[in-house]
Amino acid sequence: MQQQSSKLFEHVLVVGGGLMGAGIAHVLAERGVHVTLVDQTAQMLERAQRQIEKMHRRLHPETEVQPILNNIVFSTNIEDGRDCLLAIEAVPEKMEIKQAVFKQLDELLPQEAILASNTSSLSIAAMSSVTTRPSQVVGMHFFSPVPVMRLVEIVRGINTSEETTEKVRAFGKQIGKEVIVAKDFPGFTVNRALVPLLNEAAFLVMEGNDPEEIDRGLMLGANHPIGPLKLTDSLGVDVLLFTLESLYEGFNDSKYRPCPLLKRMVEAGHLGKKSGKGFYNYS
Repeated sequence: MQQQSSKLFEHVLVVGGGLMGAGIAHVLAERGVHVTLVDQTAQMLERAQRQIEKMHRRLHPETEVQPILNNIVFSTNIEDGRDCLLAIEAVPEKMEIKQAVFKQLDELLPQEAILASNTSSLSIAAMSSVTTRPSQVVGMHFFSPVPVMRLVEIVRGINTSEETTEKVRAFGKQIGKEVIVAKDFPGFTVNRALVPLLNEAAFLVMEGNDPEEIDRGLMLGANHPIGPLKLTDSLGVDVLLFTLESLYEGFNDSKYRPCPLLKRMVEAGHLGKKSGKGFYNYS
């Protein structure tokens, strides 16, 4: 439900209207923050609005969504966020795309503005290198679905200042999230520990084990709230594969070697819930 706006950042620019960007905009707007949500196409923005409306109905069926939507400007023009003192990038997990966005944000926003990335594994230092304000570049990694998951992982790059880290940490708390701070190494904290588990579950499937049995085993034997394969389908098989490849490349360690089955699934378009088929069939 709508609450008082943040004292630190009253207007935030969110770049990228996909699943994560829409979720971030939703959470900020729900807390009274004015959001400019930018994407390249009106179709993506319409989809983002539908996602926000659907999630709100699921979480708060007794309240109207319009007060939240009133706090969001859906725009294809990044210039609409030029006065923001915080920008959160949520574009696809490709360094060249993210660096292009950071360069654009650096040229557009006031010099005191903080530039944050929602990346789940890529280097904050590399993103900061294309800006004139590397001390004000930080990771702000939300988890999906953003309105449900409580955590924000703040990632401090080698150039990120203590002041920037503390401002973003405080803002995370003000929008109702629990916050941890991680160092800028591939996978940060959560994915560094989680992704090998999901990868090992994929190896178990490749060896002929039943996905439902694997998921039940982890839920009942390790008290996990969701099985690793259903979680992979929810995150996206392609996202898991990309994260594993980033970890494998970043550490040159065989323990992060992606399961070959994941590669075959991505090649076949079996990406999980978003494609209708992954380790489970959602059609």
